[in-house]
Amino acid sequence: MTTGKPAAKDVASRAWQRMLSGRRLDLLDPSPLDVEIADIAHGLARVARWNGQTIGAHIFSVAQHTLLVETVMRHETPRVDRRVRLAALLHDAPEYVIGDMISPFKAVLDGHYKAVEKRLLSAIHVRFGLPPVLPGEIMQAIKAADRGAAFLEATELAGFGESEAKRLFGRDPGLPDAVRRDYLTPWTAAKAEKRFLERFSAVFT
Repeated sequence: MTTGKPAAKDVASRAWQRMLSGRRLDLLDPSPLDVEIADIAHGLARVARWNGQTIGAHIFSVAQHTLLVETVMRHETPRVDRRVRLAALLHDAPEYVIGDMISPFKAVLDGHYKAVEKRLLSAIHVRFGLPPVLPGEIMQAIKAADRGAAFLEATELAGFGESEAKRLFGRDPGLPDAVRRDYLTPWTAAKAEKRFLERFSAVFT
Protein backbone atom coordinates (compact mmCIF):
# COMPACT_ATOMS: atom_id res chain seq x y z
CA MET A 1 0.00 0.00 0.00
CA THR A 2 1.37 3.41 -0.88
CA THR A 3 0.98 6.53 1.23
CA GLY A 4 1.00 8.95 -1.69
CA LYS A 5 4.18 10.58 -0.41
CA PRO A 6 7.34 10.50 -2.54
CA ALA A 7 10.14 8.27 -1.29
CA ALA A 8 13.16 10.00 0.22
CA LYS A 9 15.27 8.79 -2.71
CA ASP A 10 12.83 10.37 -5.19
CA VAL A 11 12.86 13.68 -3.29
CA ALA A 12 16.66 13.76 -3.24
CA SER A 13 16.88 12.96 -6.94
CA ARG A 14 14.72 16.00 -7.75
CA ALA A 15 16.25 18.43 -5.24
CA TRP A 16 18.03 20.60 -7.76
CA GLN A 17 17.29 23.53 -10.01
CA ARG A 18 18.67 24.24 -13.45
CA MET A 19 19.85 27.83 -13.80
CA LEU A 20 19.93 29.99 -16.91
CA SER A 21 23.72 29.77 -16.82
CA GLY A 22 23.35 26.02 -17.38
CA ARG A 23 24.41 25.15 -13.83
CA ARG A 24 22.37 22.54 -11.94
CA LEU A 25 22.32 23.53 -8.27
CA ASP A 26 21.68 20.79 -5.71
CA LEU A 27 19.49 22.28 -2.97
CA LEU A 28 20.37 19.65 -0.36
CA ASP A 29 24.11 19.58 -0.99
CA PRO A 30 24.96 22.79 -2.91
CA SER A 31 28.41 23.05 -4.44
CA PRO A 32 30.16 26.42 -4.68
CA LEU A 33 31.15 25.37 -8.21
CA ASP A 34 27.48 25.57 -9.26
CA VAL A 35 27.00 29.12 -7.95
CA GLU A 36 27.13 31.94 -10.52
CA ILE A 37 26.65 35.62 -9.69
CA ALA A 38 24.64 36.13 -12.90
CA ASP A 39 22.11 33.55 -11.70
CA ILE A 40 21.92 35.20 -8.28
CA ALA A 41 21.38 38.67 -9.74
CA HIS A 42 18.78 37.44 -12.23
CA GLY A 43 16.83 35.53 -9.59
CA LEU A 44 16.93 38.15 -6.82
CA ALA A 45 15.78 40.87 -9.23
CA ARG A 46 12.59 38.86 -9.78
CA VAL A 47 11.81 37.94 -6.17
CA ALA A 48 9.45 40.34 -4.36
CA ARG A 49 10.01 41.62 -0.85
CA TRP A 50 6.99 41.80 1.49
CA ASN A 51 5.17 39.19 -0.63
CA GLY A 52 4.63 41.90 -3.21
CA GLN A 53 2.54 44.04 -0.82
CA THR A 54 4.34 47.28 -1.67
CA ILE A 55 3.44 50.44 -3.53
CA GLY A 56 4.84 51.34 -6.94
CA ALA A 57 4.63 50.22 -10.53
CA HIS A 58 7.13 47.40 -9.92
CA ILE A 59 7.84 44.92 -7.15
CA PHE A 60 10.44 45.91 -4.60
CA SER A 61 12.92 43.13 -5.31
CA VAL A 62 15.30 41.31 -3.02
CA ALA A 63 18.11 42.52 -5.28
CA GLN A 64 17.16 46.14 -4.58
CA HIS A 65 16.79 45.34 -0.87
CA THR A 66 20.30 43.91 -0.65
CA LEU A 67 21.67 47.04 -2.31
CA LEU A 68 19.78 49.14 0.23
CA VAL A 69 21.22 47.07 3.10
CA GLU A 70 24.76 47.52 1.83
CA THR A 71 24.10 51.26 1.40
CA VAL A 72 22.81 51.55 4.98
CA MET A 73 25.93 49.75 6.20
CA ARG A 74 28.25 52.11 4.30
CA HIS A 75 26.31 55.11 5.62
CA GLU A 76 26.62 53.98 9.22
CA THR A 77 30.19 52.64 8.94
CA PRO A 78 31.90 54.45 6.03
CA ARG A 79 35.22 52.60 6.42
CA VAL A 80 33.72 49.13 6.70
CA ASP A 81 35.89 46.44 5.11
CA ARG A 82 35.16 45.46 1.51
CA ARG A 83 34.56 41.81 2.48
CA VAL A 84 31.92 42.89 4.98
CA ARG A 85 30.20 44.93 2.26
CA LEU A 86 30.29 41.87 0.01
CA ALA A 87 28.76 39.74 2.76
CA ALA A 88 26.01 42.35 3.22
CA LEU A 89 25.27 42.32 -0.51
CA LEU A 90 24.99 38.52 -0.46
CA HIS A 91 23.13 38.15 2.84
CA ASP A 92 19.85 37.16 1.14
CA ALA A 93 21.43 35.46 -1.86
CA PRO A 94 19.88 32.02 -1.10
CA GLU A 95 16.54 33.56 -2.02
CA TYR A 96 17.48 33.35 -5.70
CA VAL A 97 16.70 29.67 -5.26
CA ILE A 98 14.20 29.41 -2.40
CA GLY A 99 12.38 32.74 -2.68
CA ASP A 100 11.69 35.32 0.04
CA MET A 101 9.51 33.98 2.80
CA ILE A 102 8.18 36.59 5.22
CA SER A 103 9.38 36.24 8.83
CA PRO A 104 5.95 35.44 10.37
CA PHE A 105 5.63 32.40 8.11
CA LYS A 106 9.22 31.28 8.73
CA ALA A 107 8.40 31.28 12.43
CA VAL A 108 5.75 28.57 12.04
CA LEU A 109 8.00 26.20 10.06
CA ASP A 110 10.40 23.66 11.48
CA GLY A 111 14.18 23.88 11.07
CA HIS A 112 14.39 22.37 7.58
CA TYR A 113 13.95 25.68 5.77
CA LYS A 114 16.71 27.31 7.80
CA ALA A 115 19.00 24.33 7.25
CA VAL A 116 18.62 24.57 3.45
CA GLU A 117 19.08 28.34 3.60
CA LYS A 118 22.28 28.04 5.66
CA ARG A 119 23.78 25.42 3.35
CA LEU A 120 23.08 27.57 0.31
CA LEU A 121 24.56 30.68 1.94
CA SER A 122 27.69 28.76 2.97
CA ALA A 123 28.20 27.57 -0.62
CA ILE A 124 27.69 31.12 -1.91
CA HIS A 125 30.19 32.48 0.62
CA VAL A 126 32.83 29.94 -0.35
CA ARG A 127 32.27 30.64 -4.07
CA PHE A 128 33.12 34.29 -3.53
CA GLY A 129 35.95 33.96 -1.04
CA LEU A 130 34.08 34.49 2.23
CA PRO A 131 34.11 32.14 5.23
CA PRO A 132 31.28 29.56 5.14
CA VAL A 133 29.97 30.99 8.42
CA LEU A 134 30.60 34.65 9.16
CA PRO A 135 32.00 35.80 12.52
CA GLY A 136 29.33 36.88 14.96
CA GLU A 137 30.22 40.56 14.91
CA ILE A 138 29.90 40.71 11.12
CA MET A 139 26.55 38.92 11.23
CA GLN A 140 25.35 41.44 13.82
CA ALA A 141 26.49 44.39 11.70
CA ILE A 142 24.65 43.01 8.66
CA LYS A 143 21.55 42.34 10.75
CA ALA A 144 21.59 45.93 12.04
CA ALA A 145 21.79 47.29 8.48
CA ASP A 146 19.08 44.83 7.40
CA ARG A 147 16.77 46.12 10.13
CA GLY A 148 17.46 49.71 9.11
CA ALA A 149 16.57 48.87 5.51
CA ALA A 150 13.44 47.05 6.67
CA PHE A 151 12.34 50.14 8.62
CA LEU A 152 12.62 52.27 5.48
CA GLU A 153 10.84 49.72 3.30
CA ALA A 154 8.09 49.19 5.86
CA THR A 155 7.29 52.88 6.29
CA GLU A 156 7.75 54.07 2.71
CA LEU A 157 6.61 51.06 0.70
CA ALA A 158 4.67 48.54 2.79
CA GLY A 159 2.14 50.69 4.65
CA PHE A 160 3.56 50.51 8.19
CA GLY A 161 3.26 53.44 10.57
CA GLU A 162 6.51 54.75 12.05
CA SER A 163 5.72 53.64 15.61
CA GLU A 164 4.94 50.09 14.48
CA ALA A 165 8.03 49.94 12.26
CA LYS A 166 10.19 51.26 15.10
CA ARG A 167 8.87 48.54 17.41
CA LEU A 168 9.45 45.79 14.84
CA PHE A 169 12.60 46.93 13.04
CA GLY A 170 14.31 49.62 15.12
CA ARG A 171 15.24 53.11 14.03
CA ASP A 172 15.40 55.04 10.78
CA PRO A 173 19.06 54.84 9.59
CA GLY A 174 18.93 58.43 8.35
CA LEU A 175 20.05 58.08 4.75
CA PRO A 176 20.45 61.32 2.75
CA ASP A 177 17.22 62.26 0.95
CA ALA A 178 18.55 61.69 -2.58
CA VAL A 179 19.89 58.24 -1.68
CA ARG A 180 16.68 57.39 0.11
CA ARG A 181 14.53 58.35 -2.88
CA ASP A 182 16.67 56.32 -5.27
CA TYR A 183 16.80 53.11 -3.27
CA LEU A 184 13.14 53.27 -2.20
CA THR A 185 11.70 53.77 -5.67
CA PRO A 186 11.01 50.23 -6.95
CA TRP A 187 13.06 49.51 -10.05
CA THR A 188 12.35 47.29 -13.01
CA ALA A 189 13.80 43.80 -12.78
CA ALA A 190 16.33 44.66 -15.48
CA LYS A 191 17.54 47.74 -13.58
CA ALA A 192 17.75 45.85 -10.27
CA GLU A 193 19.75 43.06 -11.90
CA LYS A 194 22.13 45.51 -13.60
CA ARG A 195 22.76 47.57 -10.47
CA PHE A 196 23.25 44.47 -8.34
CA LEU A 197 25.91 43.18 -10.76
CA GLU A 198 27.59 46.58 -10.87
CA ARG A 199 27.79 46.80 -7.10
CA PHE A 200 28.99 43.21 -6.83
CA SER A 201 31.83 43.99 -9.25
CA ALA A 202 32.79 47.03 -7.19
CA VAL A 203 33.06 45.14 -3.89
CA PHE A 204 34.36 41.79 -5.20
CA THR A 205 37.34 43.02 -7.23
